[in-house]
Amino acid sequence: MDIAIQVNNLKKSYGKHLVLKELDFTIMKGEIFAFLGINGAGKTTTLECIEGLKSYDSGKITINGKMGIQLQSSSLPNHIKPMEAVKLFSKWNNTVIDYAMLNALGIEEIKNKKYLQLSTGQKRRLHLALALIGNPDIIFLDEPTAGLDVEGKLSLHQQIRKLKSQGKTIVLASHDMAEVESLCDRIAILNSGNIIFCGTPKQLIDKVGRKYLIKIKTEYEEISFETDNIENSLLSILEELKQKEVHLLDIKVDRGTLEQHFIELSRREA
Repeated sequence: MDIAIQVNNLKKSYGKHLVLKELDFTIMKGEIFAFLGINGAGKTTTLECIEGLKSYDSGKITINGKMGIQLQSSSLPNHIKPMEAVKLFSKWNNTVIDYAMLNALGIEEIKNKKYLQLSTGQKRRLHLALALIGNPDIIFLDEPTAGLDVEGKLSLHQQIRKLKSQGKTIVLASHDMAEVESLCDRIAILNSGNIIFCGTPKQLIDKVGRKYLIKIKTEYEEISFETDNIENSLLSILEELKQKEVHLLDIKVDRGTLEQHFIELSRREA
């Protein structure tokens, strides 16, 4: 795969506060790459430096391709209509309107509404449509599903996967661990301006171990167990219940989530 974005020794300060501490990472063409981290970790600042929206103190950023950007705080004039915004952005980009893309994002359904009348989900879809107007190679999404309901998230996830299938590179910042785990090829975890992990979700799990939560419901109580060894733990629990002649009503096993691994890795680094 070719490189879409190369970042070397990126540093950024706000006054005396060093926000990004010599970041180094590479994003490949055609992959979905995510930045994870709590508020203040440097996710949005990293994106804005790459996008050219913020200056940085030192380092080098190389971009191979045309960019399309959906900002976290995107907004339009209250009384503009979606198609008016689309035509305006098309004029700026000197490109032909892709009506198939607009229909896929549901812009046709809201074309006669004013911006102030749109729901959060409708605004997010419009912002994504505007980011795609110039047919970019690299698409930046900052908290793309924040404030959306379940249906809105699923719809947007479908569009992101479709863009990937078209060979687009997707770079996103997110708080949503489940979103990142289901969508992304690789993730970078930022903590206090440093990248403490960069790799696939599976590599993160391998790094910090896999945890399982076993929930047992008996005729008397509900009990929970956390373990790294699901086979031995489960057999041991069932054997103990059998020996005590306790009637088992239900059993549920949850594997460790990306969020648990993120918390564990951040704790170790701290």
